[in-house]
Amino acid sequence: MALDVVTNDASALTEEDLAELAEMDEAFSAEELLQSQEDWVLITTARFGNTLHGFTFSTLERIGGTPCVLIGLMSVKRTSKRDQVLRGLMGEAYHRALMAFPDEDVVVGSRFINADARIAFKDLDGLTPSPGEDAVGEERAWGRRLAKRFSIDKKYDAKSFTASAAAQSGYLDFEATDPDKLDAELVEMMSKVPAKKGGAMVVYGWTMAEDLVKLGKRS
Repeated sequence: MALDVVTNDASALTEEDLAELAEMDEAFSAEELLQSQEDWVLITTARFGNTLHGFTFSTLERIGGTPCVLIGLMSVKRTSKRDQVLRGLMGEAYHRALMAFPDEDVVVGSRFINADARIAFKDLDGLTPSPGEDAVGEERAWGRRLAKRFSIDKKYDAKSFTASAAAQSGYLDFEATDPDKLDAELVEMMSKVPAKKGGAMVVYGWTMAEDLVKLGKRS
């Protein structure tokens, strides 16, 4: 059965739609999903048949003139098909970016609480922060910009790219099928995020215009 990925305006979600998202019962409550409907422009769903397997709240916008894909919240159901669902949701995000920002380099950013979810950004260049790499001034500046956009700047530390608390109103919720295959240095870096206290790390990368043509192509 083929994966069906569809994007609509978040404002068009009904109470029944929000209830369905909440019933997936992974990371986010009905109240958080309702807030995401208000905070983000687009809702993308991924289904096999009539069964919901994942969804994303996102926005395409410019920050200081730079095109951005902002993933406010993403959740993927814990099934054997989770990797396919993640690829489908990210492919749709890239396609929307290609349609909105043709011939431009694009920043893609979100919040993370574990190493597992970083696989979503595997096709991006300049992924920041990354293990063993010290971010320079402009890279830290982008972290601050995104933290402000995600409304977590009050508890945000620009050196670690991490907000210590009150940062999980949205993040990229994904658990790897085989955690043992995750990069050990990445796991160590992400383990410092105070997730149990509500903390999250801001992570972003770039897709160059020529790469976005490939990433955003409809299959």
